[in-house]
Amino acid sequence: MKLFKRKALPGFEPTDALGYLTRAYSSFNEDTRLASQSGQVEFLTTMRYIERYLQPDMRVLEIGAATGRYSLTLARMGYDITAIELVQHNIDIFKKKLKPGDKIDLQQGNALDLSRFEDNSFDMTLLLGPMYHLKTPEEQARALEEALRVTKPGGLLYAAYVITDMVLHTEGFVKGNIGHFFTEHGMDTETFRHEPSPDPKELFNICRREDIDALTAPLPCAHLHYVATDGLFDYMREAIDKMTPERFGLYMQYRYAICEREDMAGATSHSLDILRKN
Repeated sequence: MKLFKRKALPGFEPTDALGYLTRAYSSFNEDTRLASQSGQVEFLTTMRYIERYLQPDMRVLEIGAATGRYSLTLARMGYDITAIELVQHNIDIFKKKLKPGDKIDLQQGNALDLSRFEDNSFDMTLLLGPMYHLKTPEEQARALEEALRVTKPGGLLYAAYVITDMVLHTEGFVKGNIGHFFTEHGMDTETFRHEPSPDPKELFNICRREDIDALTAPLPCAHLHYVATDGLFDYMREAIDKMTPERFGLYMQYRYAICEREDMAGATSHSLDILRKN
C-alpha cells in the first residue's frame, strides 16, 4: 500500500523492508501532518484514552515512538518515559526536540525484540506504530507478546492499527488504485480480504477488527476499549482544516461521542485497541 510518496535520497537505495521504511520516513514530514488540524484528530482521541488511565509516577514505554509526539507530550506532563524507535532518521529528529528536564530514555530498537527490558517493567506500554508495518500475523503476535511481557500485571497496552475498509475506499476506489490490492495483495474479489504483500516496498499492513481480535485472543489480558481514532477524516481533511477553533472543538466532542460505537468500528483509517494485562 503506497501511502508514502517515494522520494529518492542521494546515495541511498534501499534493499530491504527497513531500508524502504527509512526512505519513506526520511521523505515524509510526519510532524507537518500531525500539526494540521485534521492531523490532530487521531492524536487528541488517543491522548484522551491515555490520560483516562494515567496515574502519578507511572512508568511509560513507547515502542515505535517515531519523532516523539506522544513521548514528549507525556514527559512534559511529568512522566518517566522510555522510547524505542527503529528508524534512525526519526531518532535524529526526536533528539532535536528534547529539552533540559525531559525525562526520556530514547533508544534505537525493534518491537519484535524487547529483551533489554525485564518482565513487568512498565505501567503503560504504547504500541502506536509498529503494527502498521509488521506484515505477518506471526510478527504482529510477537510484537504484542513482547509489549505485554514488559507491562506490569494490571498495566495497560495500547496498540494501533490501519483499518482495511477505509484504505480500500480512499486509496483504492477514490484514488483509482483498487487493482493494486488484487495484483499485489491477493485480495479476494468476493470478501475483499487481502494477504500482506512480501514485497519490501509495500510498507503497510491493513486489517479488520476480527483480525485484531484473533491476535489478542490468546493473550493474558482483558479488553477495555476498541476506538476508531480518526473516523472519516480522510474524506474531511480540507473541511476540518478550515474549521474555526469553536467548530473544531464541537467536532471533537462528536468524535469522542461515537468513536467506540460498534457501527462505526470500520469507518476509520486508524483504530486503537486498549488492553489490561491480567
